[in-house]
Amino acid sequence: MFQIDLDKVRKYDKPGPRYTSYPTAPQFNESFRHEQYLDEIIKTNYVKDPSSSGQGGIADLPDISLYYHIPFCDTLCYFCGCNMLVTRNRQRVKEYVKYLKKEIDLLRTYILPDRKVTQLHWGGGTPTHLDPDEIDDLISYIAQSFNFKPEVEAGCEIDPRGLTKPHLEALRKGGFNRISMGVQDFNEKVQKAVNRIQPEDITRQTVNWVRELGFNSINLDLMYGLPFQSLQSFEQTVDKVIDISPDRIAVFNYAHVPWMKKHMALIHPEDLPAPEEKLQILKMTIEKLTSAGYVFIGMDHFAKPDDELSVAFREKKLYRNFQGYSTNAGADLYAMGITAISQLPRIYAQNFKTEKEYFQALDEEILPVVKGYHLNDDDFLRRRVIMRLMCDFELNIPKVEKEFNINFREYFAWGLNNMKQHIDDGLVQLTGDEIKVTEMGRLLIRNIAMNFDGYIERKEDTARYSRTV
Repeated sequence: MFQIDLDKVRKYDKPGPRYTSYPTAPQFNESFRHEQYLDEIIKTNYVKDPSSSGQGGIADLPDISLYYHIPFCDTLCYFCGCNMLVTRNRQRVKEYVKYLKKEIDLLRTYILPDRKVTQLHWGGGTPTHLDPDEIDDLISYIAQSFNFKPEVEAGCEIDPRGLTKPHLEALRKGGFNRISMGVQDFNEKVQKAVNRIQPEDITRQTVNWVRELGFNSINLDLMYGLPFQSLQSFEQTVDKVIDISPDRIAVFNYAHVPWMKKHMALIHPEDLPAPEEKLQILKMTIEKLTSAGYVFIGMDHFAKPDDELSVAFREKKLYRNFQGYSTNAGADLYAMGITAISQLPRIYAQNFKTEKEYFQALDEEILPVVKGYHLNDDDFLRRRVIMRLMCDFELNIPKVEKEFNINFREYFAWGLNNMKQHIDDGLVQLTGDEIKVTEMGRLLIRNIAMNFDGYIERKEDTARYSRTV
């Protein structure tokens, strides 16, 4: 069983990036133009390596990952940190899907048709805000626009409230094989405080449908730090989730940031659990899940030992992107819809945040990019180091030195000096050739990764991040 040292957790509980990208989103800038995104798309579809000038064939190009942002929800969850829109206007939804198709049409003109899609994800918002016919229609449009691998990993986020079995049947018929849904907490008082009434029987019914329809995997999201949560009440939720037995579980820390998400002001700070109670909830949750046989992947993810996420973790094939931990490393990510962020080897490109601007760009047949970032060589190196630490929880120093032609200890002198406290506290082991993150260090991996963040080192990054625990 995984044992939590709360003294160390208290010591390192401070704001820090989640490193779903590096550089992180606060570094994205509006001087980045859609022409730069288009240039990178063209470059990465016709050469082996975007830094080389030699021509390559289709076999040299990485697979594709597709993300579609469906931002709509029926109601507002007060804890929500996602980019979402509350609406029950079906015409508004239909209009949005029409423009999603326009973005698909525009993108596919630049992507070599023989490139294979290895991963598909629908996120939100609530993708199942679409009705079953709309789901079927959008799936068909995507399928005819891109070339999918037979073994594609296709996941969709759902909300069991208002969900019908035909919604899931449409997803399964369209090739989706993974489902993820939020639970947060089964306690009724907590649910009322965050405006998300989701009775346990609805969640169980949805899980039963998912299994009956033959989906490969189901993930449930929990959240600690919500109003009126206590150690005792959340333990009951964890026990119920273990009984439901999903393949994966994500346990997120509620970040109360009303200056960033205005609706969070509807949650009263005095109703939130005290910091010490919150830490006790985290300790209990991790220890219970690992005792129940779940593998602690790191930071906030758990999976059954035979799940693909656990297998990828053991085989050092884990990857991290804007959806969290993933099993598909190396794919070019093309993200569509408002606020969606694409990732190609040297760029991040984020779409407009409002429907009006998004629609206008597509009407002008322009990629709807509002901001982004072009990685320099230092960013590229640091991203490699941070992502391997976040995913493998170890780093081979000579391998990095050879790949990037650097003296690792000189290049990362600031970070290695900072890391001495992590070594002393048993979070990291540093040998001559290798950095190894201990089991306890996995929980605090964000803190460890920050030692290699050039923007933090140069004190350029002043963004207000969520706390690391």
